[in-house]
Amino acid sequence: MAREQLQVLDALDVAKTQLYHFTAIVIAGMGFFTDAYDLFSISLVTRLLGRIYYTNVTAPKPGTLPPRVSSSVTGVALVGTLMGQLFFGWLGDKMGRKKVYGVTLVLMIVCSLASGLSFGATPKGVMATLCFFRFWLGFGIGGDYPLSATIMSEYANKRTRGAFIAAVFAMQGFGILTSGVVALIVSVAFDHAYGAPAYEDNPAASTVPQADYIWRIILMFGALPAALTFYWRMKMPETARYTALVAKNAKQAAQDMAKVLNVDLDPEEEKLEKLAQKPTNNFGLFSKQFLRRHGLHLLGTTTTWFLLDIAFYSNNLFQKDIFSAIGWIPPAKEMNAVHEVFRVAKAQTLIALFATVPGYWFTVLFIDVIGRFAIQLMGFFFMTVFMFALAIPYDHWTIKKNRIGFVVMYSLTFFFANFGPNATTFVVPAEIFPARLRSTCHGISAAAGKAGAIVGAFGFLYAAQPKDPSKRDAGYPAGIGVKYSLVVLGCVNALGLLFTFLVPEPKGKSLEELSGENEGDVDEPTTEQAPPTHRTVPV
Repeated sequence: MAREQLQVLDALDVAKTQLYHFTAIVIAGMGFFTDAYDLFSISLVTRLLGRIYYTNVTAPKPGTLPPRVSSSVTGVALVGTLMGQLFFGWLGDKMGRKKVYGVTLVLMIVCSLASGLSFGATPKGVMATLCFFRFWLGFGIGGDYPLSATIMSEYANKRTRGAFIAAVFAMQGFGILTSGVVALIVSVAFDHAYGAPAYEDNPAASTVPQADYIWRIILMFGALPAALTFYWRMKMPETARYTALVAKNAKQAAQDMAKVLNVDLDPEEEKLEKLAQKPTNNFGLFSKQFLRRHGLHLLGTTTTWFLLDIAFYSNNLFQKDIFSAIGWIPPAKEMNAVHEVFRVAKAQTLIALFATVPGYWFTVLFIDVIGRFAIQLMGFFFMTVFMFALAIPYDHWTIKKNRIGFVVMYSLTFFFANFGPNATTFVVPAEIFPARLRSTCHGISAAAGKAGAIVGAFGFLYAAQPKDPSKRDAGYPAGIGVKYSLVVLGCVNALGLLFTFLVPEPKGKSLEELSGENEGDVDEPTTEQAPPTHRTVPV
């Protein structure tokens, strides 16, 4: 049966790349810049928090956060993000993308500032208030995932839609990079102003009182980019697909997009009414029709994102431990508190600059050329290869002369995560589900990813602890060590590669063609009802 499409939606699909596309990328992308900054900046200051609040100057090594405190400080924002993705994803389909968009940004601004103002007379009090505000910070960040992806997909044309959504997500790379740069600048400034001896030389003097300002400044800086884009986010019109297909207001959709595209558009109210009555535009999330048409798709997007984030977040949040294990960061006792922040930030910045950021933008360049499926499959494959290449001869990499090789291969896992599933798992759920369920399904997929991030963050924190008590962080039980943790992560990536075959290829198709919203009958067979039987994979 011939597909029917509203003129306003067809105009969006075939529109030439214009200024409003880039404006939308910047406005939505700055939210993701802030998301990444806020989520990953905490890994730069956890060691400093341990020195400030948990150091016993009679101990041979500086203080570290106790296991429960460390896992809470690191993971509470991820828990908040998971809940925010589910809640705001659902709300975005009920109330509209624009109405909910500003709420998430306000939460992010307020809680970024509040995280740096965490108060208390005892270490327990400071950590408790920090965790409280970081939970709500994560809640706001969570809402940004489904809303930004959905808004960008519904604004974009079908020829370059993948690149536009990926470009929004690629701002994460700049957020991670900026967190490292800010930490470098702040730590250098404080080290210059308040010089201190190494811990092994003078434990009491190695952490100057002013160091307490460092972590606060780094965390609070995350409010700035979000605040700068708030006005423009509120000026964006609601997407035509939500206004027409969900709110059923064809006239408003045509008016909004006529201003954006600078063309005259027919509201086609009668055609919209006819389309709205079709069974393909009425089934819900928990219906047999959804299960038959999109059940495998949702299984594919949730499992691949879950598996990807186990590896991605464990690597990102705990790369400082890996660099310490191979000797790239000196032992804590050989540094003062401020210098340790500098060394951790330097390592993260180098990885972001040479691996993370380029990986994201390779995806932007090639996603509409070779497709989402090929990039995701390739990414999981090379992540698996490099994880095993690091893990199996791990003792070889710990030898001083081989450490640079370890860092290069470790960086390549980040490159292929970002020129791979870390980008595509974000893009695809915003394309393949119906408009009335798009934000909800993206939120569910993203929440599955954050569940994986929580597994990676909490699990790796304990698993990476060595069996040798002298090398283990205080208070932690023996784990399986970095070597076998990397083996586990390699197996996780291999599973992600297999589940990729459940995800369809959206390249070059309109959103309504992918979701079946312009089909005549809910029982009519479509190419989206089952995973494709053949693919083109790069050699």
